[in-house]
Amino acid sequence: MSEPTRTPLPERAARRCHNAVNPLHSFHYFSPELAEEMGRLGLGDASAVYLATRAAAFGQVGAGVVTASFYNFSPELVARHVPAVWGTAFPGVVLQARLRTVDRSLRRLLGDEAVESAEMKEAARLALRATEACTPQGRPLYAAHADLPVPEEPHLAYWHAATLLREHRGDGHVHTLLRAGLGPVEALVTHTATGRGMVPRFVLASRGWHRADWEAAVARLRERGLLDAEGELTEAGEALRAHVEAETDALDQAPYEYLGAEDVARLTDLAKGFTRAGIGAGAFPAGIFGKG
Repeated sequence: MSEPTRTPLPERAARRCHNAVNPLHSFHYFSPELAEEMGRLGLGDASAVYLATRAAAFGQVGAGVVTASFYNFSPELVARHVPAVWGTAFPGVVLQARLRTVDRSLRRLLGDEAVESAEMKEAARLALRATEACTPQGRPLYAAHADLPVPEEPHLAYWHAATLLREHRGDGHVHTLLRAGLGPVEALVTHTATGRGMVPRFVLASRGWHRADWEAAVARLRERGLLDAEGELTEAGEALRAHVEAETDALDQAPYEYLGAEDVARLTDLAKGFTRAGIGAGAFPAGIFGKG
């Protein structure tokens, strides 16, 4: 690793860059290509597909590893599919299908011209350079994906780098949630209450929790003075969520400090263009984000 760049970053520049880069990683989870590719492997259940796709980098792990690292998924849901899913499709085969999915979905959403552009090559170079400063200690999902080879094609290399940056930040975020005393469902409830998370009906369906789990978490948050009677964040709740995000920023600062202010700004601009194009092409289903 070469010497890190020392240019100070503007306030929240790292978070803005993450917010620009991160969505592109997630496009494939909602794509019809993923269902097609995993269906060919014998995986038809949507939860099994997601769990296998994201956990395959670990190898043939059991439910405990996935529950711990994914954090906000119901242990009951995870145990329903893991480790049984590896009897249907080996992790290495799933990883290959995932890359095919990313290739196909990005070409559909962005177009071949964008996928093969000089801007995509530049974004891949910058994002990969940022990952050079990521560290594996205490970051299981990042570490597992960092062991995978970097794809040769620029759009796949950019997606791979986006995945590393996403999981690096996400692993750190889990630490901050634990310190804040926000368990899996409390974290989901409070994130939804900010208006930036997924709507409750999608959370319940995709994360495997029951309505009773959600209501129990709401009650606990009200007892702590973090939610009001209408389910909105109180002043204390807003402060706690802001603290969680600030602590997550602090744990995730290294890749962006290493890249330097000028290149962070450039990566942010490039990433915004690709992300906006993908969202504009329908990468995410309508109505899954917000308070619901």
